[in-house]
Amino acid sequence: MSKYIILIGDGMGDEPIASLGGKTPLEAAATPNMDFIAEVGELGMFNSVPEGFPPGSDVANMSILGYSPAEYYSGRAPLEAANIGVELASDEAAFRCNLVTISEVDGVKIMADYSAGHITTEEAEEIVKTLDRELLKEGVRFYPGKVYRHLLVWAGGMVGAETTPPHDISDKPIEAHLPSGEGADKLNELMRLSEDILRDHPVNIKRRAEGKPTADSIWLWGQGRAPKMPTIKELYGIEGSIISAVDLLNGLGVYAGLDVIDVPGITGYIDTDYNAKAEYAIESLKTKDFVCIHVEAPDEAGHQGRLDHKLKAIEDFDKLVVGRIMKEARKQDDWNVVVLYDHPTPVELKTHTLDKVAYALYKGEGDESSKKTRGYSEASARATGVAIETASGLMKRLIGE
Repeated sequence: MSKYIILIGDGMGDEPIASLGGKTPLEAAATPNMDFIAEVGELGMFNSVPEGFPPGSDVANMSILGYSPAEYYSGRAPLEAANIGVELASDEAAFRCNLVTISEVDGVKIMADYSAGHITTEEAEEIVKTLDRELLKEGVRFYPGKVYRHLLVWAGGMVGAETTPPHDISDKPIEAHLPSGEGADKLNELMRLSEDILRDHPVNIKRRAEGKPTADSIWLWGQGRAPKMPTIKELYGIEGSIISAVDLLNGLGVYAGLDVIDVPGITGYIDTDYNAKAEYAIESLKTKDFVCIHVEAPDEAGHQGRLDHKLKAIEDFDKLVVGRIMKEARKQDDWNVVVLYDHPTPVELKTHTLDKVAYALYKGEGDESSKKTRGYSEASARATGVAIETASGLMKRLIGE
């Protein structure tokens, strides 16, 4: 029985960087396993973000899993709600709720850290429980997720406001990016109230004493209502699993009918347990047709402007995830593997861009004469002239439709 594997190095794509001699991180990093797939397999570009959509991980990963955002996308937060077991009523609006660090320079509030210094899940849970208790009278509920990523549900709420992802405005003044439009007054008031509640919260007092960034405010964005989506089995006739440290990806998995595998030791950053992700994926393929492994670390490094961390994340992903999967795939006759990123996250911009993404597809090694001299990178993928334009195109290419 054929097996199908998607390996996502979130945000690996980038721009040429002067300190790397004009190379991108993908070109500069040691990636022998992704290079091998590019050499023996199909290499090209995939349009993961259809025209008219922002280059978010929600839209891009929906496309990677073979779902057309134009048909099925209804917002990021409802997907995250699904992963943490929150069922949304038809009149409820879900919002992604980041815990963020706000600094003040000459009276101007700045987005100092969209992740509150990568606050721990345990610390964040204490804060979210306090917010839920203190702001219940405002007609909203708070639900803890992981690290800095949490959920707000507004009963009878509106979803038409213009909101901005906090990682898009790192080190920038926040005033021009506060929610605006439908329901914005309510959202801004909740954010203001959160500042009063969090100022002297015990978690922040402790973090301040330790010299760590504090969770100074909530930041609300990514809103929507519960989507209606068919399962992957209904669309493509396969059953499978997903492995990610990110609620968004796991929520997509819930709606897609995938088993969401809980892997101990995965964090969403460079300290994640890459080995465990690969081993749990291989185990799942003993009973499933399909598995998707998502690694967040390159994206987080890009948002923080940390080139050193991004290079490390790419190399660890290649060695410990792609390498382990390919070691197994090369023993088999029917393992099909695609490696890609969902969108670029250039370290010099600290946010996502709309560029198409490079993919490399392995369907066996073929004969040696077919091997090409090329590595896995943005430029080498563009040079092939191969392009997949539709959201369902990559999944169909992977499973051979």
